[in-house]
Amino acid sequence: MAADADALRRHVAGDPDAFGELFRAHADRLWAVAFNLLSDAEEAADAVQEAMLSAHRRAADFRGEAAVGTWLHRIVTNAALDRLRRRAARPTVPLPSSPDGLPREPVDVRDAITDHDVRLDIQTALGMLPVTLRAPVVLVDVEGRPVAEVAQLLDIPVGTVKSRCARARAQLAVHLGHLAPERAPQTPGGNQPASPSVSDVGRRDAPDGSKGQAAGSGAGDNTNPTARRAGRLTRRRR
Repeated sequence: MAADADALRRHVAGDPDAFGELFRAHADRLWAVAFNLLSDAEEAADAVQEAMLSAHRRAADFRGEAAVGTWLHRIVTNAALDRLRRRAARPTVPLPSSPDGLPREPVDVRDAITDHDVRLDIQTALGMLPVTLRAPVVLVDVEGRPVAEVAQLLDIPVGTVKSRCARARAQLAVHLGHLAPERAPQTPGGNQPASPSVSDVGRRDAPDGSKGQAAGSGAGDNTNPTARRAGRLTRRRR
């Protein structure tokens, strides 16, 4: 965007307010990237802060080879990935929090138990993926970003993004198979279904055999509570 490029130029020229304008224009998306990769509100906040300090200092090095927004997202993504790599060296399974860092408040005790179990299952399964697979599948399936944009953010070819997402989905399908609805057995010689995306967890078929909506889509269907929560928890947070 021209406004982004103008704000960055003014920042480099010494305007004390320009970088703040630039950050505010992208803050929600930058936060969502960090949170969806890290699944931890405090770590996401730290990653965004580190990334923005880096961008503030390195602004003069920006060469315009990508949009300013893409440049900022790449810095945040790298900061989050660095934290994931450090976390992998000392593995833990943090309890997921909401984006504001506060505990969620389900409607009743049964919702609390199911919601906690589903979130823990999803985050644990994502955490078991190597960073090279987790980053693209989170950015594509959870964040909903185009494959070409993810390739730019991760600085890898489009084909590599696709193949890593496919491998990640296959591994997640194994770990999250218990959350998927039961399907009718395949007829001999029939085609095997493709691995679902993370957002397909909790998708169900309608009683008439047609494909139902993704869980948590807000369409008011009869999807069971576990499926609705599974879908909702993997949709983008904005």
